[in-house]
Amino acid sequence: MSAAPQTIEGWYALHDMRRIDWRAWKRLDEAERRAALQEAAGFLARCERAADAPEGGSAFYAVAGHKADLMFLHLRPSLDHLVQVELAFHQTRLADFTERVSSYTSVIELSRYNPEEPGEAPPPEREAALVRRLKPAIPAVRYACFYPMSKKRGEIDNWYTLPMEKRRELMYSHGMIGRGYKGQVTQMVTGSVGLDDWEWGVTLFADDPLPFKKLVYEMRFDEASAKYGLFGPFWVGVRLSPAGIEEYMAGRLPGREPTATA
Repeated sequence: MSAAPQTIEGWYALHDMRRIDWRAWKRLDEAERRAALQEAAGFLARCERAADAPEGGSAFYAVAGHKADLMFLHLRPSLDHLVQVELAFHQTRLADFTERVSSYTSVIELSRYNPEEPGEAPPPEREAALVRRLKPAIPAVRYACFYPMSKKRGEIDNWYTLPMEKRRELMYSHGMIGRGYKGQVTQMVTGSVGLDDWEWGVTLFADDPLPFKKLVYEMRFDEASAKYGLFGPFWVGVRLSPAGIEEYMAGRLPGREPTATA
């Protein structure tokens, strides 16, 4: 049996994709729309600063294409907090005009292919870096891309039967490609084995969407992806501030001033 790498977990994550019933929304009179949007903006602002939990954050995106209109990203310290955020949204008037078309539940995960020796504590600076990765501030940039993925478990190509040394080598090579995009793309990897249908979720953040394509394209030629990777659907969106939901629902995409997570 091949050894499993150690993992460290952080905040739980929910990617919630919604489609808007535009026809029903347009049937509301102006006063009803205004009241619904004021309520929604207040709700989203509270989510963004995680007013419902001890820590965490949220962000909201206008999705390009037919798969969804909106994507809500919530990070919270527990699964219970995520469910509570879902329930709270369903109490809003805006929720009456949305349909969930997809969602993804996972937890921020770091795989340790090179763990410390037993009893060895990481240096303080490394400990602080780990905390930032396990409990990240959602980057205040314009664009986000999310996709789920798994590793192959076929009769011939099976990631999980490879020796630890081979997996370590492949993941190092894979990671070096990502490091080449430092300063252009920020990546958040979440684990979902036992939590959702795929094994990982990958969320990319950038001020320009083109590096999403270039990064994923380059990684496709890496053996870890080319031979062992399986990929689900992709969602790409533009960041909305809580107040920006009003412009969006009026048919105007807000300008390039995404609000940083508090």
